[in-house]
Order: sequence, then C-alpha cells, then structure tokens
Amino acid sequence: MKRVLLTGASGGVGTRLRQLLKPIYPELVLSDIKAPADLRPDETFIPADLADMAAVEKICSGIEGIVHLGGFSVEGPWETILNANIIGTYNLFEAAHRKGVKRVVFASSNHVMGFHPRSRKIGIEAVPKPDTRYGLSKLFGEGVGALYAHKHGMGVLSIRIGNFGDKPIDERRLAIWLKPDDLVQLVRIGLEKPDLIYEVVYGMSDNKRAWWDNANALRLGYRPAGQSEDFAAEALDAQKTLPKDPIGDHFQGGSPFCSQEFDGDFEALKKRL
Repeated sequence: MKRVLLTGASGGVGTRLRQLLKPIYPELVLSDIKAPADLRPDETFIPADLADMAAVEKICSGIEGIVHLGGFSVEGPWETILNANIIGTYNLFEAAHRKGVKRVVFASSNHVMGFHPRSRKIGIEAVPKPDTRYGLSKLFGEGVGALYAHKHGMGVLSIRIGNFGDKPIDERRLAIWLKPDDLVQLVRIGLEKPDLIYEVVYGMSDNKRAWWDNANALRLGYRPAGQSEDFAAEALDAQKTLPKDPIGDHFQGGSPFCSQEFDGDFEALKKRL
C-alpha cells in the first residue's frame, strides 16, 4: 500500500504520525481543515471539512488506505461533536466506500469505555460505557466501521487510543500510555494485515498497570515496545501535585471526562458498575 490518506493531520497526534508514516507510505496524503504550520515541500496536503461530503470524496479519490484521526478530539457541545465526529465520520466511511478504498484505520478512544471502574480489567468484549458526548461519538464511529466492513467488504481496524505521547506523565497514563512507535505498528496492522475484516484493539503500549486486556491486538501480531513502568517513579511524583477528583479518579475515563457535568449518584453508581 502506497497512497494513504491521513485525516486530522494538523492535530497533535496527526502531526507526529505524519512524520512517522511518511517513510513507510511515500505517497502519504494529508488532510485537515487547515494546513499544518510546518508543512514541508515534499508533503501533499488537501484541505477538507469532514462535514462536507463533496470535499471528503475529493480527498478519498485514488486512495488505498485511510488513517482517520480527523474530528473534535475532546469533549465539546453537541453541535460540534455532531458535525465533526458523527457526520464527519459517516461521510469519511461513505466516501471511502464510493471511491473504492480498501482499508480504514479508525482512531477510536478509551473514552468509549470511560465509565468502567479502574479496579476492573476489561477486554474488547466488555459493554461500552462512554463518559462524554465525545466518547459516544467514537462509539458511533466504531459502529460505522463495523457496518462498512461487514456490508461492503472494507477492512477496518478501530484503535481505542489511550494516551499518546513520549512518556506517561501521571498515574492514569501509566495504565493507558501509547508510545508513538507502537501506534505506528497498530496502524500498519490495520492497513497491511491480510484478510482483516473488522477488529477492535486497545491503543496502549506494554503497560504493567493496564486496565485493558489487549489480547486481540496480540493475536493480530502487535508487539508493543514501550513500557510505561520505565517512567513510573516520575509519573507517580507528578501525580502528587494534581488535585483530587473522586469521580475521575475512580473511573477509567479520568478527569475531567467522567466528572465534568456529572450530577448522578456517585455512591450508587460505584456499586452497580
């Protein structure tokens, strides 16, 4: 696979991924609403608003595989989430189908599962418990991916990304950290693994304190290199400086995703989840 489209190329994860993917996929095409500030002469960029189907069809033309990072990456008002993450994701898959794209790697999120308690280790078969409108939109995206995989024969990998970065910076991230090189490995599985139909994996490195069972990723050939425990002492020291958040600290989605706008019965919820 040579001609790969990366949406959300101007965002934090997209900026790093475009640097790591370019040597692997030399005809990498970048897209976002606005061009990256540091766009190089050897990079191809096509602007597109994901809510505009005609624009999305244009960026999908001639593409073999897509890494879909595009959208609103944190919690936001319903209208923002609706247009960027729900309409935008539907448009992306539909345009990819119309243009004959073979593979889509969908950047889902750990916030699909955010209201699972940290005390419970879960796999991909666990019931989704989104913690925000953002998490709900990512669950929708996983569903759209499954539909297009099973109905239209498109190979789709949904990656429930934890925390992407060079190192984990607090206690929560020790459980969910994802080293950039490990994300590249998962992306390559999604784009290149033969006979892939539809799969869900957790986007995390080799984390001793993990809350997720990533057996499905290992079955697909994933061998993470990053180990969050290498940074444990530094991350735990940083944790001491953070404010307490009883709700966020109890659930996997953390603060502020679980605690923001929360007005339920926390004690009752803890007993039931």
